[in-house]
Amino acid sequence: MAAALAVSDARGRPVATAATPRFDLDRSPRPSGAMSSVIKRTDVPFSVAPTVAEMDDQVSDARVRQLRLVVEAEDFDAAVEFYRDVLGMPEEFFVESEGGALVMALQAGRATLEIVNPAQRRLIDDLEVGRQVSRGIRVAFEVADAVGDTARLVDAGAQLVGPPTETPWRSLNARLEAPAGLQITLFEELDDGE
Repeated sequence: MAAALAVSDARGRPVATAATPRFDLDRSPRPSGAMSSVIKRTDVPFSVAPTVAEMDDQVSDARVRQLRLVVEAEDFDAAVEFYRDVLGMPEEFFVESEGGALVMALQAGRATLEIVNPAQRRLIDDLEVGRQVSRGIRVAFEVADAVGDTARLVDAGAQLVGPPTETPWRSLNARLEAPAGLQITLFEELDDGE
């Protein structure tokens, strides 16, 4: 008998149940140079997150106005090239100070601090990679083309940990090891029509 998976929304209300996880491989044609297949998780229920408009309403009332993730990179130039030039994060500012101190802030659109318990971290690892690989911090970037951007980042030196995989909450997620010691997820929100 298959094990049941109970899922609750943020307030602890049951959402649905599902059988043991199942993965399908989507081998539909991809644009030239794109990765050849996408793993699709087909059986896990989920709760729907608030819309961007709902979150924007919450932010206008928040005391915290910005989240800055500060990352030390031994190879500053390589990290800047990867995140600014390859991933495409626009430069907000650059400051060079005495003693060779350098800082560059890159814009990443809207920021959130996603707090998960160990069970959720394990679930996300299982969905995105198929095994436990996360550390205490993982940085996720929403992109318009998870397959294409994953291929570009791998070509630029990132190590692919998990290929683009469709999640039950209709996003396409890929996991990579990236410069500055970061484990990152690229995710693309999929339209309901796909």
